[in-house]
Amino acid sequence: MRTFRLANAGITFLLSLSFTACGRKGDPIPRPRAEPQAPEAHWVALRQLEVTLPFRDARGESLVGLEMLRVFYLPLSTVKPAPGTIVAKGEVVVERRRPNLPAPGKRMHLDMSDLIRPQGWMVVVAVRVGDVVGPPSETLVWLDPAL
Repeated sequence: MRTFRLANAGITFLLSLSFTACGRKGDPIPRPRAEPQAPEAHWVALRQLEVTLPFRDARGESLVGLEMLRVFYLPLSTVKPAPGTIVAKGEVVVERRRPNLPAPGKRMHLDMSDLIRPQGWMVVVAVRVGDVVGPPSETLVWLDPAL
């Protein structure tokens, strides 16, 4: 008889423990990360690109987890393409990953003197952890390296 009472007490304890564990609060699925804002990029010399990394994400919250910076290139066409077109049709010519990235909001210099491409267009894109790609920067002109 005594073992039966211990078994009932053990089962009761396990059931009460399982019910308390089921009552956890909060969303079990983490919310998706928002894409970072577009970086600012401009030429400081003929082959020196200065990029200011975004400080906030698309929701306006402080940016945490910037994984990489990509520079896309598209050969010259008759009209200036939209930045999204360069990302969709262009190729990645430069990619910088953590830990070689400064903190969000800081400036970064990219030396592109060893890049040999004909005249074309470039944009810079910030990528967040989880491969969340942000909007591209303004379209930049890439001049012929022979100049």
